[in-house]
Amino acid sequence: MKLVKVTMFFISVILAQSIDEDVAFQKVSKKLAGSIPEDFIRKAFTHEKIQIHKEIAERFAKPYEKKPWSDYRKIFVKESRIAAGKNFYEANKELIHSVAKSYDVDPFIIVTIAGVESNYGIHHSQFSVFNSLYSQIHDMPRRSKWATRELAEFLKYCFDDGLDPQEIGGSYAGAFGYGQFIPSSFTRYSVDFDKNGRRDPYGWPDVLGSIANYLRMNGYSANSSDYSKSGDIYKAVYAYNHADNYVMAVLELTEKIRDRVNKIKK
Repeated sequence: MKLVKVTMFFISVILAQSIDEDVAFQKVSKKLAGSIPEDFIRKAFTHEKIQIHKEIAERFAKPYEKKPWSDYRKIFVKESRIAAGKNFYEANKELIHSVAKSYDVDPFIIVTIAGVESNYGIHHSQFSVFNSLYSQIHDMPRRSKWATRELAEFLKYCFDDGLDPQEIGGSYAGAFGYGQFIPSSFTRYSVDFDKNGRRDPYGWPDVLGSIANYLRMNGYSANSSDYSKSGDIYKAVYAYNHADNYVMAVLELTEKIRDRVNKIKK
């Protein structure tokens, strides 16, 4: 029994030494100093599932948004996406219009962004958010400062909501939930639309409300119909994902889903 206790003691000492030498831990813990308990931070950085994913840096080197427009368009502006958008709209019509009315935005813009970001909840998790940001800190010097800030925000969110930092999955960039918000954007723009006391990244009322709120907070004018490249809707969608390909896909798909729904009504 004494031998076991001694062995466990030395293992804990070794782990403590290794974590203190971890560059990511040093940066994030400094950022979080005094805001959440150090024990929670240390536990996150010694989690058994912690991992550096080398493919994340490779994904950043070849993002979808940098593809030629003709190739990018084929990914999103296609029959399966139009049909999925129409079906999602029909299944959630009352909620969608409630959100749209509350924020004075086009209901089909909200529907389309939800579809492009997660295919209506089907595709939203590739890596744990922690590991994604952790990998960026270690392997991507140019993103290290940004990833440090985002990982700190993420750990605050996990602590406040009592979540295991490894249980939330997201994109290779560190975005999570059906709306694919990075942690700082989730903190700033997410809303409790259904008024149940929490902001749920996987509950459609909060997700759609958060998307609409994000657009309004980033320049979308109330009840705007200006879809031109120099207009407020284009700029607000661009803020959601800084890529012209993304905005063009969202706007074209929005019109096709709208046309499909209106066609059925007739």
